[in-house]
Amino acid sequence: MLSSISQRRLQRFRSNRRGWWSLWLFIGLFTLCLGGELIANDKPLVLKYHGSYYFPVFKRYTEQQLGGELPFQPDYRSEYVRQLIARGGGWMLFPPIPFSADTPNYDLLKPAPSPPSAENWLGTDDQARDVLARVIFGARVSILFALALTVISSLIGIAAGALQGYYGGWIDLIGQRLLEVWSGLPVLYLLIILSGFVLPNFWWLLGIMVLFSWLALVDVVRAEFLRGRSLEYVKAARALGLTDRKIILRHILPNAMNATLSYLPFILTGAISTLTALDFLGFGMPAGSASLGELIAQGKTNLQAPWLALTAFFTLAVVLSLLVFIGEALRDAFDPRA
Repeated sequence: MLSSISQRRLQRFRSNRRGWWSLWLFIGLFTLCLGGELIANDKPLVLKYHGSYYFPVFKRYTEQQLGGELPFQPDYRSEYVRQLIARGGGWMLFPPIPFSADTPNYDLLKPAPSPPSAENWLGTDDQARDVLARVIFGARVSILFALALTVISSLIGIAAGALQGYYGGWIDLIGQRLLEVWSGLPVLYLLIILSGFVLPNFWWLLGIMVLFSWLALVDVVRAEFLRGRSLEYVKAARALGLTDRKIILRHILPNAMNATLSYLPFILTGAISTLTALDFLGFGMPAGSASLGELIAQGKTNLQAPWLALTAFFTLAVVLSLLVFIGEALRDAFDPRA
């Protein structure tokens, strides 16, 4: 059961219709991206052959199992495999988008990048890959990256701000000087330099970004702890003999989280924008990976194919707008003046 304060906050959040519906719309879009393999895939969802059912999306099969000759995974979209299935009295059920993120369409009627059509709803890029499939998988990577970065950065930032604000003195003084030096480092230049030594990937980028993104919450949490440690109930808890750990976790941190939670959607938007910018500059995910930044770069290179840039723009605009609206609703819900 929620406390009376939590119930009032939830009610205030729900009263912000824009933020409430943005939350559900974002959850729905993220769920679709998580199940991208069931929406966009060059392998059928279900395959029937000689009375047996196969599920190529979840399990790898060889061409020999389907009456072919090679001991490798077949190209289910090829005419040869279709004929094999037909001879066995079977059929294949493909997802709504019969292309994966890295599947080229060899049957284009126009040279790549080709415009939107009934087969490729948002067209193809300059390597004949389906744009909608790459948007689904690219958005999933961006959101997962942003969520992981936000969670890890929040844990580090809250811990650092709590220690500085609660103990104060030399710990706070030294911590602030270190933060000033650390926040002054040029993150983008460091990423560009390090990319010359290490091949960037998801975990490498996440580790580098965590080193700097945790700074965003330190000042907020530190201010709340500086204010909270001088309150009467905290002094009473200290006088009763409670340990510093219990005072921090039970008495001050819950109040500090009110201001912290409203910042999280904005950290998410910053993480998505940073990853997109790095991919656009060529210092992000490995070459060939589905990403929104890579799609923007293709739109810049192929000005004769405006659907590339427009797709990336509207995808980012929708995702970032939803997160901003959610953040505004959280800010109003946790506003102590309300």
